[in-house]
Amino acid sequence: MKLRTCVAALAMGAVFVSAECHAEITFRHAVTGETLDFSYGKAGGDTEAFKQFKESGKNPYNGDKDAIDKGHSLYLTACSGCHGHEAEGKLGPGLGDDYWTYPRAATDVGLFEVLWGGAQGMMGPQNGNLNADEMLRIMAWLRSIYNGDPAKAEWLK
Repeated sequence: MKLRTCVAALAMGAVFVSAECHAEITFRHAVTGETLDFSYGKAGGDTEAFKQFKESGKNPYNGDKDAIDKGHSLYLTACSGCHGHEAEGKLGPGLGDDYWTYPRAATDVGLFEVLWGGAQGMMGPQNGNLNADEMLRIMAWLRSIYNGDPAKAEWLK
């Protein structure tokens, strides 16, 4: 069912609307709050996994061993210079615990927002270096090394 049909059904007061009726999540810049623009960035990231992520807000690669292994490799190339080889922190903060400069990064959506759009300080947007699918794989690796309190891990819920 197309989104336009879903909107029309809701406008006509439909009590039940198909499960296919859903809207994408609005992704926002971590600092400015502006809506992130996915029309640019490194090519090749508009995969089925990314499409699913944009609708659900859950990273479909969490727990996927192959994606996690690829994410670690990508992390070592793109992120380890600032965050350390095992995300322990270096110039940038550690990424495997409960402390987040931007608390929203405790969610998959929030972490993706920081990667895509950047943040304050030295964390620039990574959308020219990594495509959206590669970011999801890096995120899955980061989630796989999590050593914090599971009760605080919003992405686990």
